[in-house]
Amino acid sequence: MENRQVVAFRLGDEEYAVEIQAVKEIIRPTDITRIPRAPGYFLGLINLRGIIVPVISLSKRLRDQVREMTDQSRIIILNVDDTHVGITVDNVTEVFTMTRDQLEESRVLDLVDSKFIREVAKIEDRLILLLDLAEVFN
Repeated sequence: MENRQVVAFRLGDEEYAVEIQAVKEIIRPTDITRIPRAPGYFLGLINLRGIIVPVISLSKRLRDQVREMTDQSRIIILNVDDTHVGITVDNVTEVFTMTRDQLEESRVLDLVDSKFIREVAKIEDRLILLLDLAEVFN
């Protein structure tokens, strides 16, 4: 395991992270064009400076819960398999480096349906779940 620079964010009481090299930018919520008959977690499309970007509700995708957008909410624009995709999050908390000592490939994850979680980081009294973006967007 190598050190990883990540962007951490919250969904409700849980804290998640994505590797920073996948992050293109972080924006405030904007108008989302809905698509009929799309899956429940698929919010629609945004126009990001002329680029059409699909946006998903990460909370709905991971936990099957809908979260209302607030002033603190953000859309994280990711580059996944050479495609721009947006995820909605409650708020972005920080950018930091996860060290080898903090990372665990927890065996507990084998006991639950955790295909979206690659690793867990212990930072002081916090647990931060590192997302497996390939699985989230599969």
